[in-house]
Amino acid sequence: MAGRRQVLSRREFLAGGAAAALGLWSCAPTPQAPQQAPAPAEEKPRYGGELVFAVDAEPPSLDAHRETTFALLHPFAPFYSTLLKFDQNNYPKVVGDLAESWTVSPDGLVYEFKLRDGVKFHDGSPLTSRDVVATYNKIIFPPQGVISARKALYAAVESIEAPDTRTVRFKLKYPSASVLTAGFASPWNWIYKADIIEKDPRWYEKNVLGTGAFKFVEYVPGSHVVGRKNENYFIQGRPYLDGFRAVFTIDRSAMVAAIRSGQVLVNFRSVTPQERDDLVRALGNQVVVEESPWICSQIVVLNNEKPPFNDVRVRQALTLAVDRWSGGQYLSQFTFLKYVGALMRPGGPFAMPDSELEKIPGFWRDINKSREEARRLLREAGIPQNFSFVLKNRNIEPYPSLGVFLIDQWRQIGLQVEHQLLETGPWTQDLRTGNFEAMLYFNCDFMDDPDLQLLSFISPERSPVNYARYRDPVLDELYDRQSRELDAEKRKQIVWQFERRAVGEMAYQLPALWWNRIVVRWAKLKGWKITPSHYINQDLVDVWLAQ
Repeated sequence: MAGRRQVLSRREFLAGGAAAALGLWSCAPTPQAPQQAPAPAEEKPRYGGELVFAVDAEPPSLDAHRETTFALLHPFAPFYSTLLKFDQNNYPKVVGDLAESWTVSPDGLVYEFKLRDGVKFHDGSPLTSRDVVATYNKIIFPPQGVISARKALYAAVESIEAPDTRTVRFKLKYPSASVLTAGFASPWNWIYKADIIEKDPRWYEKNVLGTGAFKFVEYVPGSHVVGRKNENYFIQGRPYLDGFRAVFTIDRSAMVAAIRSGQVLVNFRSVTPQERDDLVRALGNQVVVEESPWICSQIVVLNNEKPPFNDVRVRQALTLAVDRWSGGQYLSQFTFLKYVGALMRPGGPFAMPDSELEKIPGFWRDINKSREEARRLLREAGIPQNFSFVLKNRNIEPYPSLGVFLIDQWRQIGLQVEHQLLETGPWTQDLRTGNFEAMLYFNCDFMDDPDLQLLSFISPERSPVNYARYRDPVLDELYDRQSRELDAEKRKQIVWQFERRAVGEMAYQLPALWWNRIVVRWAKLKGWKITPSHYINQDLVDVWLAQ
């Protein structure tokens, strides 16, 4: 039910020996490379069949330029195309989708894309460069009242032109380290029809019309999304499937039961370690298990506009109270949560080494020293013993489990926190309107790049996904510096400066733990491969079903 409240007690959290478990570990695991089943002998793809898969949340709207949740991408990405996309067999290599080819000028200031010929929207109208220009204008230069979640990524873009019906030209103000991959290959940049968005830029919030491998049939809120094969898709011989059905299953036990029975073949997001083990025990070699470190973490968003969270001492106390090192080890036994890190994925190319991470408040190894400092800061800030506030949270895993863990951590420095669970729609609305004191959010994206992972931490005028609602010109300047820095090592050092200020010195938002992705799929589902992101490889173009 939307807006339902649930309070979870410390007794519930500690049931089953959790209290003992929390004290057993002193270091976090090291992220490993993606684990995939050995490749079987080459099979010839088979045409036909309907893929049924589970989605454990529903989207707040249908506009990918506005939203940030997988709950939109998984059921609706098959209806759309993007300019570029990632090659799932050679991630993170970028390949063309609507773009047939592209060039970059020697000075790095002009990107020119040549579009495929003969692409049609599902209403039969031809796609031209005008549609791509209108789409990117909506993303980069959104009109008043239109939310563009990622517009700050394109600060380097000066103008977008269409010299002819098949050519799109982006002119940059300065070279950008990531505009091709993090920008033009974004899975969120669905290409919309110019005639529609020029008339009503919010039309796509409630409607569907794309050029993807599947045509939209129906969306029944609370139940399912259905798509059928696009017979006029621009890639000859694709898709293989006759159609798909995405079934919304918020309840974890119901979702696992549906996979076990074969009613659905996969949840593309993830299952927990326990769910994985249960499915393998029940189904054996009928299923394939794939695992990967995940470009996804949980963060605590504190409303910096509301007392006492506008006091840096209170925010620092909250982060100092959390034992991330032991918490990661414990929570990894039954959730996706596992790795300790700041704002860049542990083990990734921009990750801060543990020797540097441990210097940041909240990441100290000595939790007793850390909590002693937290209590001192609360006293200094005038926060009374047993001060209470509400942690609003999303009602899908691993959010509730992490919320219970955090509440227990804060209790140990004398704070009383109420846990309120919300469905995705109301949760998103409260984030956007600032209707919260503390909120558990995510920092997830489709590749390791600071332009993406740091986006939520710059001023809200530039980035509408800064839900903590603070303004810091120092962070804005550091963000711009790293984005323009083409030397990878120098860029990394600037990113670390950003992290030290954002989550240490100012503690505007509090990183919790990074995730580990586990996908269990029926073996007859072919043509899909895991990556470190649950945002890509969801167009279902190459997916097929064996008999």
